[in-house]
Amino acid sequence: MSSQAISVPYRGHGLQALWLGVVALVMVVVQAASAQARPDSLADLAEKISPSVVNITTSTVVAGQSGGAPIVPEGSPFEDFFREFQDQNRGDGDRPRRSSALGSGFVISEDGYIVTNDHVIKQADEIVIEFFSGEELTAKVIGTDPKTDIALLKVETDEPLNYVTFGDSDASRVGDWVLAMGNPLGQGFSVSAGIVSARNRSLSGSYDDYIQTDAAINRGNSGGPLFNMDGEVIGVNTAILSPNGGSIGIGFSMASNVVTRVVDQLKEFGETRRGWLGVSIQDVTADVAEALGLEDTAGVLVTDVPDGPAKKAGIVQGDVILSFDGVEVVDTRALVRQVGNTAVGKAVRVTIFRDGKTQTIKVTLGRREEAEAVRTAAPAPEEAEEPKEMLGLTLSPLTEELRGELQLPKTAMGLVVMDVDQTSEAFEKGLRAGDLITEAGQQKLENTGDLKARVDEALEAGRKSLLLLIRRGGEPRFVALSIRD
Repeated sequence: MSSQAISVPYRGHGLQALWLGVVALVMVVVQAASAQARPDSLADLAEKISPSVVNITTSTVVAGQSGGAPIVPEGSPFEDFFREFQDQNRGDGDRPRRSSALGSGFVISEDGYIVTNDHVIKQADEIVIEFFSGEELTAKVIGTDPKTDIALLKVETDEPLNYVTFGDSDASRVGDWVLAMGNPLGQGFSVSAGIVSARNRSLSGSYDDYIQTDAAINRGNSGGPLFNMDGEVIGVNTAILSPNGGSIGIGFSMASNVVTRVVDQLKEFGETRRGWLGVSIQDVTADVAEALGLEDTAGVLVTDVPDGPAKKAGIVQGDVILSFDGVEVVDTRALVRQVGNTAVGKAVRVTIFRDGKTQTIKVTLGRREEAEAVRTAAPAPEEAEEPKEMLGLTLSPLTEELRGELQLPKTAMGLVVMDVDQTSEAFEKGLRAGDLITEAGQQKLENTGDLKARVDEALEAGRKSLLLLIRRGGEPRFVALSIRD
């Protein structure tokens, strides 16, 4: 009896230990599988996608130039040799010559459509595509989009071509492995690997959405694809950040979700057709929100409404756009991209904040490429008055003399900033002599009395700041200035 009583718990402990061992083994296997998420070699992937990547050589005839900079630095041991060479060929400098450039691209259909950068083929007289097999074909330009630096080419061939497909760039995450392919520095087909370093980078354009990567990208890689580990194109290699022109691990690829929209339009129309709302906008800052009575720094502030879709629909200067086509507006960049990605002619609902209330306006979008903004203004004030100091500013009504000095149109009206107190908030927020203040509290200004009235109204309403509409060089900007000490 005693031996049996001892043996039962012993078997129980053994079973528990066995289960613990199994669990530990499973965890080791899972960890090992996770560690193998990146393959030991990228050779299989590179072999699979390489036939779809192409080298691009362009040539352009340029006018000859006599003289010019020396080929080698002064004092070089080769200086005498090259001087003799130049002397022998003197007289040829005025002849037109053919200049060549190199880039990369990739095939997106078996019938020969190829994507690359606009700057790779810009002003080219001839475009030659070299395939991985060594075959060369001449390409024609289907369409280009300088705003995203994308170009669509086409080659004619009787044989179906190897091609790659686009992936969802929005699904890529910082830290994901990526593969860049192209023709760096004219060395021929080359592969480099790295990770996604950042997402949603903006360089200079309104429609920028770049993936940043540390995969080596050099001159000649432009227009080449950035692949995910499934062999899908999630970006088009476009630019690098470098102090010396070589890769330092900061490269930028235009996101595929931008590229696909552009390519589809270029293929269908030979050009882009972006939606156009017809407003100038700026981000809503905390002081602007307070001046308008907004609870949050949400949406974008309309600074100008030229003739166009928004004006026809009833949107006015000073409105805050809170949502567009059912999507909340985060900032100016997001709204510009969303409007541009919306179909021309589509009727969309725009929610705005005006006079302390929200309302929804239906707007039928125009086409950005065809838009011609015509700015309008009210008549000039009839009477002049002496300059006065307010809000740290010395202000004068707009006279004919000032209108001529500032090169303003006859229809312009408002108060001219004659001087700015350098210790004032106005100076800190960028106001300078020569600026024209056209509105205060979203009402037109003709004289300093109008501005004083707007200040008094804001104080009565319990506001701490007043919203001014400033124009400099014709460009509008809202600035909120404190009206309380």
